[in-house]
Amino acid sequence: MAKPLLDMSAAKVFFNGIFSEPRVAHPEGVAVHSDGSIWCGTETGDLLRLAADASSVERMGATGGFLLGIAFDSAGNCFACDLRHATIFRRDAATGRMDGFAASGIRVPNYPVIDELNGWLYVSDSVGQHNRSGIFRYDLATGEGGLWCRETMSFANGMAMAPDGKGLYVVESDAACVSYVPILEDGAAGPKQMVVDQVRNVPDGLAFAPDGSLFISCYEPSRIYRWRRDRGLETLIEDSAATTIAHPTNIAFKGEKLYTANLGRWHITEIDLSSLGPA
Repeated sequence: MAKPLLDMSAAKVFFNGIFSEPRVAHPEGVAVHSDGSIWCGTETGDLLRLAADASSVERMGATGGFLLGIAFDSAGNCFACDLRHATIFRRDAATGRMDGFAASGIRVPNYPVIDELNGWLYVSDSVGQHNRSGIFRYDLATGEGGLWCRETMSFANGMAMAPDGKGLYVVESDAACVSYVPILEDGAAGPKQMVVDQVRNVPDGLAFAPDGSLFISCYEPSRIYRWRRDRGLETLIEDSAATTIAHPTNIAFKGEKLYTANLGRWHITEIDLSSLGPA
């Protein structure tokens, strides 16, 4: 394997929540709020807000379950996938209430993608047995919906909307690949296409950088890739000790910083990308 683009000096623990109150208990989901704060979900069902300067942590909601992926809409409402309840919860930015929003048909809601332009919430369903997972779609206003992409996927996991809004990129963790599902003119799912393969060993999360390159986090090993169509797959950074970057799941951009949730630890990691230079 080629040398990573960044060495581990580019990564640091942004917020260590092993003994904080509330505790940052094995975070899976991470997202950046419009005010610059970093939010994450925990294995105890807490939705947490970490101050932009990492000076504090605050519980913003709780489900009593196990939160996986989270995402914000433009109004600051937060959608959070809950493993235990098989439900997507919605935290209302105006009232602070966190209630069940969508659940129809889904078994393991993993990661939400918000399409405000067309009024949809897409959610991956991570079912490992018999490779029956797929992508669900719900009305962003009512929570009504059901299975959208019916093609078999090998453990559908993290997702990202294509920069042009015309399709979804989705991790298939058990196949070690990233696939693309077009959104057709009538809103239906087009034929699935594999776009990145050999994402070793267990890809989990996705996020597009401002320059259009796709970043892929791996739960195992503790590695992050960068993929560009003209250059292929490159190893961005890897923590062989799995301590600073510790089994990263979801990732999120904030300027030239990349934040990772670490399911293997009690912290959020910040990675400085400024030394990468222009694409």
